[in-house]
Amino acid sequence: MASSGYSDLREKLKSTTPHRDEYKNKYVDSTSNGSGKGRKRKYRESDDEECEHSDDSAEVREQEARRVKSSIQQKNIFTPEECALIEEKIDDVVTKAEAGLYREHTVDRAPLRNKYFFGEGYTYGAQLEKRGPGQERLYRKGEVDEIPGWVHELVIKRLVSDGVVPEGFVNSAVINDYQPGGCIVSHVDPLHIFARPIVSVSFFSDSALCFGCRFQFKPIRVSEPVFVLPVKRGSVTVLSGYAADDITHCIRPQDIKERRAVIILRKTRPDAPRLSSDSHLSLCPVERPAPLKAKRSHRKSDPGAAHRPRVLEMDKEENRHPSLSHHRRHSSSSENSWGRGQDYDKHRESSGRKVKMRRH
Repeated sequence: MASSGYSDLREKLKSTTPHRDEYKNKYVDSTSNGSGKGRKRKYRESDDEECEHSDDSAEVREQEARRVKSSIQQKNIFTPEECALIEEKIDDVVTKAEAGLYREHTVDRAPLRNKYFFGEGYTYGAQLEKRGPGQERLYRKGEVDEIPGWVHELVIKRLVSDGVVPEGFVNSAVINDYQPGGCIVSHVDPLHIFARPIVSVSFFSDSALCFGCRFQFKPIRVSEPVFVLPVKRGSVTVLSGYAADDITHCIRPQDIKERRAVIILRKTRPDAPRLSSDSHLSLCPVERPAPLKAKRSHRKSDPGAAHRPRVLEMDKEENRHPSLSHHRRHSSSSENSWGRGQDYDKHRESSGRKVKMRRH
C-alpha cells in the first residue's frame, strides 16, 4: 500500500502547495479623485504581509461567485437506502486496504484522509522529484487496482441512466475517505490528466465544497471562500467550465464534522503523460510502512481504524516543525495543474501561462 509518510498535516500541506500566485491586482476608481486612484483600504493578513484591497472587492467576489455557480450542476440521485449499500462497499474497501490486499499505488494515506485510486492513479506532491503545475503523471498501467464491480453497478450505471455522464466515459474512480477535521487543500484537478466534467458523489454525511480559499498554517486556517457549495449525502456534483478550470476548490477542516466519503469519477485524456520505466525511478523515495497482514480475528473490521494512528495533535507537534511560509488564497496544490479555459489544445500551446486569480 502507498503511504504519504507524513504524521503532521501541516507538513503534508506544505509539500503539496509549493506554488503561489502573486497578487498584484489594483483597482482603479476614476470617480474618486483627479488622480484616477481609487480609495484603498489595507488590512494585515499576517505578521509580515500587508495587502491592499479596494472598496469594490465585494462586487468582484460576487461576480466570481456567479461564474462558479453557473458552471456547477447538482442532482440528488441516490436514496438513503442506496447510500447505505454503497457505504457498506466503501467500508469493504477500507477493510481490504488494512489487510494489504491492494496494489501499492492504489492506497494513499494522509492524516485524517485516505485516498483509494482505481482504474488510474497518478503521482503528485512529495512523490515527484520535480514539482509544479503540469508535472503530475499517470502511473503505468496495472499499478493500481481496477475499478471495483460495485462502483460500475451501483454508481456509474446510475449516473449514465440519469444522463450525468455518457456510457464509457469513466475510467478513473477515486474514493476519498475523510475523518472529522480532515481536509484537502485548494487545487484544480490536473487539466493535462483529466477531461471535463469532474463528477463526485458524496456519502456518509453532509459537507461543503468551497471555492477560492487560501490555506494558512500554524495553526491551520482557511480564508473566506468566494463560493460555498453545500454537498448532501447521496448528491452528485458536476464541475465544468470556470468551476473546474479557473478557480481552486477545497474541503475545509470545519466542514467535515462526521466521517464523509466521496467517490470522484473522471476520464483521463488519451494523451495524458504516463510514467515510463525510467521516469518511475525518478520518483522521490517516500517512507512507506510495511504492508499490513490480514487480521486473524473474525471480528468485523473497524473502517475508522485506518485513520486512528494518524490523528493529529497540532499543539504537541508545533514546536517540532519549522514554521511554514504563508500561502496565497488561490495557490494550487502540486496535485493539480493550472490552466485557463476548457480547450486543452490551447492550454498545451501556452503551457507557460498560469491562471491569474484575484484575491479579495
